[in-house]
Amino acid sequence: MIFCKSRKSAQRTLENIIPFIEGTLFLKVNRKKTGVSHISKVKYLGYSFYKYKGKCRFRVHPKSVAKMKNKIRELTGRNNGLSNTKREEKYQQYVRGWVNYFKLADMKGLLAETDKWARRRIRAIYWKQWKRVRTRYRILRKLKLEHWQAIKLANSRCGYWRMVEMLNTVLTKK
Repeated sequence: MIFCKSRKSAQRTLENIIPFIEGTLFLKVNRKKTGVSHISKVKYLGYSFYKYKGKCRFRVHPKSVAKMKNKIRELTGRNNGLSNTKREEKYQQYVRGWVNYFKLADMKGLLAETDKWARRRIRAIYWKQWKRVRTRYRILRKLKLEHWQAIKLANSRCGYWRMVEMLNTVLTKK
């Protein structure tokens, strides 16, 4: 990757650098992959680039975000038969590795949004495991919920995704 200030200078640099790479360094240049494009259109090792206050910054490319979300969907699936401790261990390993790989990128908002979404998926796993109304009521009471609120939530007929939004105050980050 070679960065230039203008498209014209990038074209000129490309024309001059290819003979140097092929002739002096004896390397092959793939003409299909070699080209001139704007910095916001480039994807490199899962990163994309953008300009902020005149400087080039990193962000995670949308394709990398989509792959990460698909992997989290796979790890937090409600029907994959993993125990909660094993699921938590695998999830933490994956997220830790992903964040360490993309630590150079600006992704504070992305991580907050993804964390909120993943926690909701995890709450759905727990809600599905508490199959019976009696079990749901008992566990909600253990989590310090009032009697009338526990009855209301335990007897709710809402789907898993809607229910876990209501459980947000009960099943906290702790």
